[in-house]
Amino acid sequence: MNDRDTVVDLDDFDRRIIAALVADGRMTITDLAVAVGLSKTPCQVRLRRLIDSGFIKGFRAIVDPAKLGVDHIAFAEVKLADTREAALADFNRAVCKIPEVEECHMIASSFDYLLKVRTRDIWRYRIVLGEKISTLPHVASTSTFVAMETVVDASAIRKGDGVE
Repeated sequence: MNDRDTVVDLDDFDRRIIAALVADGRMTITDLAVAVGLSKTPCQVRLRRLIDSGFIKGFRAIVDPAKLGVDHIAFAEVKLADTREAALADFNRAVCKIPEVEECHMIASSFDYLLKVRTRDIWRYRIVLGEKISTLPHVASTSTFVAMETVVDASAIRKGDGVE
């Protein structure tokens, strides 16, 4: 049984806790309790349960990639030569080891995976593609699309995604 096999109903307080933390993951437990309409202790208990049950996977800082010098984004379509379960598992394990791969999605299409790759420039991307992505297990071909501008970047659930 995996996480997708278990459906858990969240009540309104749980959804409000999640929505509040999506908006501001640094809020104190006191501020969170006020925001959702609970006292501090029940809010802490619910938060701990949401974390322990995997609804909240963690907390992180959202950084500005341009200020860090890694604002070049390319999307790589990857077609595998073998799509049996063992080959998919090999690819999945290996792609997780490439730090420049920000996202990897198995796709139902004419290709098998879509990778979001973040580097400092096109030249660095070329090296990552040639020396890392193309050498992953079972890769038959790749195709690249370079992002010219990011219009929406929502790497987390936002208000309106069913958690408010």
